[in-house]
Amino acid sequence: MQDADKGQAGELIGEGLRVGIVCARFNEPITSRLAQACLAELDRLDVESGDIRHITVPGALEIPLALEAMARSGDFDALIALGCIIRGETYHFELVANESGAGVSRVGLDHLIPVANAILTVENESQAWARAEEKGRDAARVAVEMANLLDELS
Repeated sequence: MQDADKGQAGELIGEGLRVGIVCARFNEPITSRLAQACLAELDRLDVESGDIRHITVPGALEIPLALEAMARSGDFDALIALGCIIRGETYHFELVANESGAGVSRVGLDHLIPVANAILTVENESQAWARAEEKGRDAARVAVEMANLLDELS
């Protein structure tokens, strides 16, 4: 592990962690990029590919239900939500963004499991592309750091 992975913000030790990823297929080119970056970062943090369960769902509103099922299984140390919501001309954007975000947070709190939320909420496709890779990596790092922290606190 690199020294940059240690420090005040917490250690990033992925070895032995079991991680579940739920990725929305809506806006698939962008969510695929999120997933690729996330998986690459998990690999860099020494999370074994066999310890990662990566599933897809139709859209952002379906992410919390799949996370809930994963959390209930007890098979994971951390979960990751990946999706992309791009503002349109109707109120639907706000509904999807608010409800998916609330659902993701509720899963983590109800099950005391870290859930890294990388559901992009952006104004346009250009903003989504500009953020996809970084947010995918960030999600992996948040999941690992919070799993390490909860392990330390228990």
